[in-house]
Amino acid sequence: MLEIQEKTVGTVIVLNLKGKITIGSGDAALRTYIEKLLGEGHQRIILNMARVSYLDSSGTGELVSVLIKMRRSGGELKLLNISQKIKDILQIAQLFSIFEVFTDEAEAIASFLADK
Repeated sequence: MLEIQEKTVGTVIVLNLKGKITIGSGDAALRTYIEKLLGEGHQRIILNMARVSYLDSSGTGELVSVLIKMRRSGGELKLLNISQKIKDILQIAQLFSIFEVFTDEAEAIASFLADK
């Protein structure tokens, strides 16, 4: 199961994730939550993955799908505090380079100001 806690910092939404992003568990929850935020007009989202314990291929696909949805709507999705294990998964799948990844929340938030 994936728990999602939302925090707003200016125009940026930080989603603190806890649990697994896997098929039948966190993948649908993440998609639904992001779609809700997009529907509300939010364009800047950071996924804090410090407490994500596992990411399977379905979860990886969901991250990519969410990133594409964000970019198509004129927004951006950034990752924060990914574990070495998740970084390795993204690198093996040759997907690491499509995400902006940060280890500092303030830096991730500030990067949105530099983008526009």
